[in-house]
Amino acid sequence: MVNIRVFDPALCCPTGVCGPSVDPELTRIATAIFLLEKKGVDIKRFNLGSEPQAFVDEKLVQSLLEEKGTDALPAILVDGEVKKVGEYPTNLELSDWTGISEQEFMKKDEKANKLNLL
Repeated sequence: MVNIRVFDPALCCPTGVCGPSVDPELTRIATAIFLLEKKGVDIKRFNLGSEPQAFVDEKLVQSLLEEKGTDALPAILVDGEVKKVGEYPTNLELSDWTGISEQEFMKKDEKANKLNLL
């Protein structure tokens, strides 16, 4: 089974989806991570603001931070390999890495809209 680690920049809460203006990208990735967890994927998310030791312990992430600073975040590791730096993975990338259909990452209303376009 695939092993995915998400190293987030400092966020206000574990998911980053709080406050008066929620970033839709944070909502999308939080939903995707929840789905992957439900499907049994070994995925963990670390927040620089509340879990800095995880960033120190992971030498690849530590190197990225030394080289690029916090612009390297989010950093995504898949099976111990850096796959994405400075942005969250797309649903297609998550699908490719896990073997879970990209359709499963779409919200019900997105699925309906897509079907209506066909």
